Amino acid sequence: MKIKVGFGYDVHQLKPGKDFWLGGIKIPHTKGAVGHSDADVLIHTICDALLGAANLRDIGFHFPPSDAQYKGIDSKILLKDVIALITDKGFSIGNIDATIALQEPKINPHIPAMIEALSKVMELDKDDISIKATTTEWMGFEGREEGVSCSAVVLIQKD
Repeated sequence: MKIKVGFGYDVHQLKPGKDFWLGGIKIPHTKGAVGHSDADVLIHTICDALLGAANLRDIGFHFPPSDAQYKGIDSKILLKDVIALITDKGFSIGNIDATIALQEPKINPHIPAMIEALSKVMELDKDDISIKATTTEWMGFEGREEGVSCSAVVLIQKD
């Protein structure tokens, strides 16, 4: 069995009046993430981690922001496409461990719904998806509520 690990990291600005998509669900908040797609920082991070583990470059390579077809796209569609890419190389997902850094809103109450949504998209057992949230204790762009960041580690395997 071949086992590979990938790491992903992404950031998005937060602006008033935008929808806030995170982990495939809409989170109620006065600000939302800014991006070419729906700006779902958690899904983008997972995509980059999976692509990196399979040596398939990154999300911007496969879904460039210069391509109009991705304007406003639901990031769950991008994640499904990434799953197809790693599956085509013979890999399956072992597990995902992600951490979201954000001062507000509080994410913990939404984690079960995010895991449910991601589990369905990736056809992965909920026990194989770990999502954690942290604040930055009012420091940095996350602490000033200017943006959100996320990091993730994934394990993929090939028999």
